[in-house]
Amino acid sequence: MDSASGAGASPPDPHGVLVVPTTSTTAETIPGPSSPQEAAAAAASPPSRYESQKRRDWNTFLQYLQNHKPPLTLARCSGAQVLEFLKYLDQFGKTKVHMNGCPFFGNPTPPGPCACPLKQAWGSLDALIGRLRAAFEENGGRPELNPFAARAVRIYLREVKEGQAKARGIPYEKKKRKRAAVAAVAVAKVTAGNAPVAAGSDQELQCRGQAGTSSSFVGGSSQI
Repeated sequence: MDSASGAGASPPDPHGVLVVPTTSTTAETIPGPSSPQEAAAAAASPPSRYESQKRRDWNTFLQYLQNHKPPLTLARCSGAQVLEFLKYLDQFGKTKVHMNGCPFFGNPTPPGPCACPLKQAWGSLDALIGRLRAAFEENGGRPELNPFAARAVRIYLREVKEGQAKARGIPYEKKKRKRAAVAAVAVAKVTAGNAPVAAGSDQELQCRGQAGTSSSFVGGSSQI
């Protein structure tokens, strides 16, 4: 996810990971049991990639509100400010989104360059909103007042998804349909394996010759 700060302000820390202080020792240090605080600091594991990215996104959004004209507070933030933030991030995007008049509109592999703008990909925006929605509530926000879960934000993301799918010629449900097709093939194989053997088949005739009675086959095993 591309992160950027507002104009006139220094960008947030590119890493955004809290550094756990360590205790230095010298040759004269006498080994002994660690204090509870030192033990907790030693046992603390570094934040996951998701948590680090969520912290960076949250700090970027807070800085965006601070640099807003006029400045905004989190308490006054609504879905409208979230939409402004998403559109503001488009200037830092790296995904080519073809316009209606572009000859490459709907072409997933354009043969050459064009003058269409670069924007944030729908998948990046969708993941960003998910992280910010979680960060809002983790920082004391009430779920019913979460601006990142506003209906206007959901509608905007859906429009971006559909618009980019047409402009880039990339159906975002492609992988989902592929998984569904694989599951259907697996079910068909299981069903075929459990189908009864047709009358007069070699297996049935062989079974009748051995057992002397009629039998039926299910999944290749006889049930007499």
